[in-house]
Amino acid sequence: MLDQARIEELRQAPVPPAVHIIDGERRPSASGAEMEVVSPLDGQVLTTMAAGGRDDAEAAIAAARRAFEDGRWSGMAPAVRKTILLKWAALIEENALELAVLGVRDNGTEIGMALKAEPLSAAGTIRYYAEAIDKIYGEIAPTADDVLGLIYREPVGVVGAIVPWNFPLMIGAWKLGPALAAGNTVVLKPAETASLTLVRLAELALDAGVPPGVLNVVTGEGSVVGEAIALSMEVDVLVFTGSGAVGRRLLENAAKSNLKRVYLELGGKSPNIVFADAPDLDAAVKASANGIFRNSGQVCIAGTRLLVERSVHDEFVDRLVAHVETMKIGDPLDPETAAGAVNSLRQLEQNLAFVEEARSAGRTIRIGGRRILEETGGYFMEPTIVTGVEPGDDLAQREVFGPVLAVIPFDTEDEAINIANGTSYGLASGVWTADLSRAHRMIRRIRAGMVHVNTYGGSDLTVPLGGHKQSGNGHDKSLHAFDKYLDLKTAWIKL
Repeated sequence: MLDQARIEELRQAPVPPAVHIIDGERRPSASGAEMEVVSPLDGQVLTTMAAGGRDDAEAAIAAARRAFEDGRWSGMAPAVRKTILLKWAALIEENALELAVLGVRDNGTEIGMALKAEPLSAAGTIRYYAEAIDKIYGEIAPTADDVLGLIYREPVGVVGAIVPWNFPLMIGAWKLGPALAAGNTVVLKPAETASLTLVRLAELALDAGVPPGVLNVVTGEGSVVGEAIALSMEVDVLVFTGSGAVGRRLLENAAKSNLKRVYLELGGKSPNIVFADAPDLDAAVKASANGIFRNSGQVCIAGTRLLVERSVHDEFVDRLVAHVETMKIGDPLDPETAAGAVNSLRQLEQNLAFVEEARSAGRTIRIGGRRILEETGGYFMEPTIVTGVEPGDDLAQREVFGPVLAVIPFDTEDEAINIANGTSYGLASGVWTADLSRAHRMIRRIRAGMVHVNTYGGSDLTVPLGGHKQSGNGHDKSLHAFDKYLDLKTAWIKL
């Protein structure tokens, strides 16, 4: 049960300026430059943060390189690293409510979701990879009797991590957990509009005993700090979650520098497919609404395209509209709120532009489509359902990243597959059917990294998350995440 009195106390607490964490020290930018942090709850300045420049990024990278090369972290026994990481996870849990409220004030996620999906998720992720690292073995190759072939798994070195604003702690931990557990050092670049909790996370890492230089955080503009990380000759691996345009830029910069490996998760336009034989239409309605409207649609795997078999289309949409009408939209620090604020004014305006384009094209706005609670100064938008959408519409092709659902009818299984696969994305998907054979056919035919069946969302760390097509490459979560942060080395020994 959330402590509302404590939430209100934290809501009013002053937020100190955020600075970089470099080589174990809190540092302002070398230039002294700062950026305002504007809260999406009321449009007011919450605090300031250091506006990092190339000098700050290079100082952090140099600190990470020194920390890796001298073995202060990579040279530790895995069991010792595990102990420190477990202490870090415990500190995150101890400070979970404070981290969650700080994050809500910074990026607008509703508190009920934020507490679980952000600090508690991050703590669980750090703990998962801490527990795993002393259970990963090398190999002995099946060679001839006069040769010994050994296969080592070694940390890659310095990892650059650039994370988005929608779930900075959760997604940040997906990168930091396996990277640090494996013995690497990290330079982390948070999003400009959601940096505060990740700076605090790094401070807790130092409190837990993570050595200076092992985890560095540089705040500022992506076009400056992110660019410097991507172009650095001293960064060995770059991991990124965000837009396709930025992902392409990072690949270009990797090619211009040291050909560092780049792993990208670039969002999606995920289809959520409801067949007439769905075992529970009400459950599908609720999951479909949560799958697009929680966190105001600002979720990478959000089910932004709802494909409904024509024979149940009208009934399903009517039920969905009725359900959405019961959702409480507004103050994200109210535990009863189902969807909070949009992250920024820029994002809100982009969302509304998609709706206006659909309206101009003759599509039907069944519910929503407007900015609300403007008198608060905050960035709030009604959950929006658009029907009559054609598969080729922008609303069905481009990632909105807001609370806007495109509804498309279909008649046959083949048609559903063609629509589902008819975008450049391939991150997630959902299928609702009571036919086990159909479920398996859909799983095989949908081109996406994840297929939910008779549910949407909620997977845990035991399974990987990664994209197909232009949704990216590589995987977060599960033991497969270690693949990005460990190099294989062969020893060929003549006996």
